Amino acid sequence: MPNSNLPFAQRLDNVETSAIRELFKLLGKPGIISFAGGFPDSAMFDVTGIAAAANKALTEEPGSALQYGATEGYEPLRKQLAAFMAQKGVQNVAPEQLIVTTGSQQALDLIGKTLIDPGSKVIVEGPTFLATIQCFRLYGADLVSAPIDADGVQVDELEELIKQHKPKFIYLIPTFGNPSGGLLSLERRKRVLELAVKYQTLVVEDDPYGDLYFNAAPPPSLLALSHEVPGSRDWLVHCGSLSKVLSPGLRVGWMVAPAELLARAVMCKQFSDAHTSTFAQATAAQYLAGGHMPATLARVRKVYGARAKTMCDALRSELGDAIDFVTPQGGLFVWARLTGANGKTKDGATFARQAIEKGVAFVPGAPFYCANPDLSTLRLSFATADEDRIREGVGRLAQAL
Repeated sequence: MPNSNLPFAQRLDNVETSAIRELFKLLGKPGIISFAGGFPDSAMFDVTGIAAAANKALTEEPGSALQYGATEGYEPLRKQLAAFMAQKGVQNVAPEQLIVTTGSQQALDLIGKTLIDPGSKVIVEGPTFLATIQCFRLYGADLVSAPIDADGVQVDELEELIKQHKPKFIYLIPTFGNPSGGLLSLERRKRVLELAVKYQTLVVEDDPYGDLYFNAAPPPSLLALSHEVPGSRDWLVHCGSLSKVLSPGLRVGWMVAPAELLARAVMCKQFSDAHTSTFAQATAAQYLAGGHMPATLARVRKVYGARAKTMCDALRSELGDAIDFVTPQGGLFVWARLTGANGKTKDGATFARQAIEKGVAFVPGAPFYCANPDLSTLRLSFATADEDRIREGVGRLAQAL
């Protein structure tokens, strides 16, 4: 019999099992087409390039690649990540101003550990990354939802929320957010940095999708723009990742932050995992140093861009005015809203159950809100299905609706 009397920490009362992970339990049905995942297509991984980088790491630096390493990160990788960001307009980030994390998810956990007390106010977008909601709530955060539209967080509303709640920090995914796919405009990005300085409020920029644009490059990251807003770098944390563009299995992310916060994050990381895998870091460093990334990015942008267009065209053709969405300019997701037109289903969770019966899966939108969920929303990922499967899957959605 299970032991129901184990003395679990009260903080676990603040979180629930991921609705997405629960959904995956239903996906064992043969022939199901899944738009539910939030991960890249494994067929996009540059296996040859990664293998060559790993072999080079083992050949040229086996002692470093296989030994314990510095908690802050493997120095050659920190240098390569600083150079990688510099190519995207980030000025004056030295290797010692970033730490390597076990995916950007660990960076968010370290932010929670170092900044959140029980009852701390934290502003997040509505909707936002589900794991962030769970992570911050685990540490006792009182989350406040900031409204967004196709141009990202609504900055006038954000300013009012800052004045009202005086948050510990603000968490944003400005570029092709998960789940919204939203893209914060250049004007709003500058406003966010100005608000950070005006109200002396920390802004956390999570940027795992910024390299996955389909046509024109997005506006520069908040980190890249910070030199244009004096003082804003002192109130900015930037989290990056190689998971969506290279490989999630490497678990390589990074965090740029003010020195005092970075020092405390390193201390907490030392307690939890000592350091991110040195072998993974050495492999990533060799991959970046070898100049492989531009070709990899060009390939994934082309493939995901074509899949996004196919999905959006199919949704318009098959579901018509029963669904509303903004065509994503990058990332991995279409964020949609059921309109209820012509008496069709308007509830995302109901639609998800009906869709499973037709052999297609997606994630209803409600769990992505920390408060006041829009029950008519849903997230569709076009990343892991080819174009024929996308068309077939959307056809099944139409049957389910």
